[in-house]
Amino acid sequence: MSDGAVMEPILVVLLVTDFLLLGSSRFRTCIKLVSVQGVALGILPALLHGAENSVRAWLLAGGSIVLKGVVFPWLLLRILREAQVRREAQPFVGHSLSILLGVGVLIFSLWVGSTLVLPATAELDTSLLVSAGLATLLIGLFLTISRRTALSQVLGYIVVENGIYTFGVVLVGGVPALVELGVLMDAFVAVFIMSIAAYHISREFEHINVDQLDRLKG
Repeated sequence: MSDGAVMEPILVVLLVTDFLLLGSSRFRTCIKLVSVQGVALGILPALLHGAENSVRAWLLAGGSIVLKGVVFPWLLLRILREAQVRREAQPFVGHSLSILLGVGVLIFSLWVGSTLVLPATAELDTSLLVSAGLATLLIGLFLTISRRTALSQVLGYIVVENGIYTFGVVLVGGVPALVELGVLMDAFVAVFIMSIAAYHISREFEHINVDQLDRLKG
């Protein structure tokens, strides 16, 4: 099987999980989708840069799969059990409208990807990957600002980081492994801190709706 044939399912998984996240209200389902997205993205370094530096590529792939596919979902599922919530009940933007906006974001991202001059990577056309990465980044930002609960906003941050990660893997082939793994560790620390914050919000106020925190004045 060629690299291009392997890359196509990864693109499909990335975009499908983006739209399922936009349309889903159940937290457990969203956490599983983020996990699947993380595992799919973890394969990219080995696919795109394995021939150039197999050790570096597999280090980055392994670190990404462990953090995005295992550690992050475990942290979020633990918060979900403690917070005793099951779904995003009343988002600022409804799920149907969110999907329609996601289609617009994808069209915009495809246009941006078609206008960029990108380096050839392993003789693959990386413009679609860049477009998917941009769409994922923007959808993650949208999830962060359009949802009420702290847990949803943590999920949105992870999706944003997945989009940035896609850009980095595609466009930056010469970065040392320590730098790339350092970026993953930064993401881990950020998610860890936000998870702790969401946990304490649920413990202190018996909810994780961030829009209700303005009632704490005085």
